[in-house]
Amino acid sequence: MDKLWIDTDTASDDAVALMIAMSLVPERIAGISTVAGNVPVHLSSRNASYTARLCEFETVIYEGAASPLLRPLKTAQYIHGEDGMGDIGLDLGTPNLSGVPAAVALVEAARMNKGELEVVTLGPLTNIALALKLDPDFAGNIAKLTIMGGTGDCYGNVTPVSEYNIWADPEAADIVFRSPIPKVMIGWDISRKYASVSDQEAEELLALDTAKARVAVHSQKVLRAFCASTSGVNGFDLPDPIALAAAINPYVITEAKPYAVSVVCQDGPARGLTILNDRHCQDTPKTTRVAQTANRTVFWQMLTEALK
Repeated sequence: MDKLWIDTDTASDDAVALMIAMSLVPERIAGISTVAGNVPVHLSSRNASYTARLCEFETVIYEGAASPLLRPLKTAQYIHGEDGMGDIGLDLGTPNLSGVPAAVALVEAARMNKGELEVVTLGPLTNIALALKLDPDFAGNIAKLTIMGGTGDCYGNVTPVSEYNIWADPEAADIVFRSPIPKVMIGWDISRKYASVSDQEAEELLALDTAKARVAVHSQKVLRAFCASTSGVNGFDLPDPIALAAAINPYVITEAKPYAVSVVCQDGPARGLTILNDRHCQDTPKTTRVAQTANRTVFWQMLTEALK
């Protein structure tokens, strides 16, 4: 099986995604890099290191871009808390950093594992765009790129039509989607429909009575309030965990369709919109498979097993 490289803007749902990988397939993880997004990049690195310690997984963190390619950073701390982990008083410690920039580490890992490295992105696509600029062979060295980002039904969580990860750095996202890397897009629509956790289900996870389960649920405190007031999700949803689960288990996504994906980069209400093009009249390579449906039962089984 392919090695996994996880690129994350680690906040509360990213942490749960990392728990899934570190608990279920630790031997497949080739590296973890961080990017600014949900929180500033230094907090993302700290939260990723904290999660690794919680899972007893030894790793260094490759810290990446501190801002989008062309724009000032606008975080999602209003969704995940100032610390990114729900502001519940966790002792998050300090990050274990490698000192090698994320884009450089990605290029090297792809070269060393040519055709056998799957990259999973849980945040803005800045680091991937930088890697593409650094090395013209990077795209050809990657086996697959799984992207948590965009929306397959034009229903957004940061604008009426846009998902946060793409909205945060649309220029980087457009570069990545137009690249020849084989891609799978797990949009926010998949999380909304198949990865929401009701209050009763949250209690079921807490009943596992593990440190991982407690952090996984309680760190969604600010997200839970956001869902209740703004996004309309029942309980809280877990977009990054279902994307990571899909990357390691082919039975999570039950239908996906090929598209040529581009991104609206202009400011305004459509900024960050993922345009899905399957028109045969346009000769545009359809390099992205966009998830249409998922198996909620398989995802829930994986989540529960990871939090034990």
